[in-house]
Amino acid sequence: MNPDSVQSEGLQAIAVAPDTAALEQVRIALLGRKAPLVLALRELGSLPPEDRGPRGKVLNQVRQSLEAALDARESELEAAELDDRLRRDRIDVTLPGARVERGFAHLIEQTGREILEVLVGLGYRISDGPEVDTVYRNFDALNHAPTHPTRQATDTYYIDEHTVLRTHTSPMQIRTMQSQPPPVYMATMGRCYRRDTPDATHTAMFTQIEGLAVDRGLSLAHLKGTLLAFAREMFGADREVRLRPHFFPFTEPSVEVDVSCFNCARDGSPCRVCKGEGWVEVLGAGMVDPALFGYVEGYDPELWTGYAWGMGVERIAALRHAVPDIRWLWENDLRLMEQFG
Repeated sequence: MNPDSVQSEGLQAIAVAPDTAALEQVRIALLGRKAPLVLALRELGSLPPEDRGPRGKVLNQVRQSLEAALDARESELEAAELDDRLRRDRIDVTLPGARVERGFAHLIEQTGREILEVLVGLGYRISDGPEVDTVYRNFDALNHAPTHPTRQATDTYYIDEHTVLRTHTSPMQIRTMQSQPPPVYMATMGRCYRRDTPDATHTAMFTQIEGLAVDRGLSLAHLKGTLLAFAREMFGADREVRLRPHFFPFTEPSVEVDVSCFNCARDGSPCRVCKGEGWVEVLGAGMVDPALFGYVEGYDPELWTGYAWGMGVERIAALRHAVPDIRWLWENDLRLMEQFG
């Protein structure tokens, strides 16, 4: 191997390398494990002692020369490639930017927030609780008889003998009263689960908002006034409410609450919302059964009275926005959802 020819040819190859990738191939050819120069350096040990020094000096000078040339050419090429990338990737700031679509809350979430804002404005504190709760809080402490049909496995999702997916948000009434003394003004929103066959007005999972008030001297008149204020905020300032007798295990008396129709003249003419009746059922309510106070400490039914109510958020959303089937709200069809963005 002629060191002079290796050096001259190597320097020429380095000088004409067009980019860093090609330069790396030149580096391997000149200084790689199988390069002639490297093999010659390895063979120094087999030379006579008097020849090793001069031969090694020449070979190392060639290697150092090539390494210096490679480093210099690499810096030159990297700078050129960076300049080229900057030219190609330059952004024209005068061009219109890419439009970023804004997200929005789901209609169920929107409606739930509106309802809670009304209740906060009336002085209620928002509480939150688990979707998996005990049979005791979901049924026993809410005055459900052992033979009540909702306790059946055909109606309720049981985790085990003592634990269920809550069938309503009413366990939060018990949790709240267990955690604080009266008076109480509480509202909560969350998902509930029942073994319902899905149809236009029922789904196995739904969202409920519950309210509870416990204070001295509360009556059905206070309940009606609260619900009237809610109805006028949600459905219009000229709305009226009507209470009809009903039954719930945890309230006595219990009522169904209707709101005067907000879609028609209420003159018996055909209406898709009230079917010509002039009233729309929106929620269930009632005075807290004194028996419930026996499940919590510090709530003497002789001193304290209360009222509670619960409503399905999907039903309120469907009524307000003319959605005929609440299953649509869970299908995530953007053609429907984007109308409420």
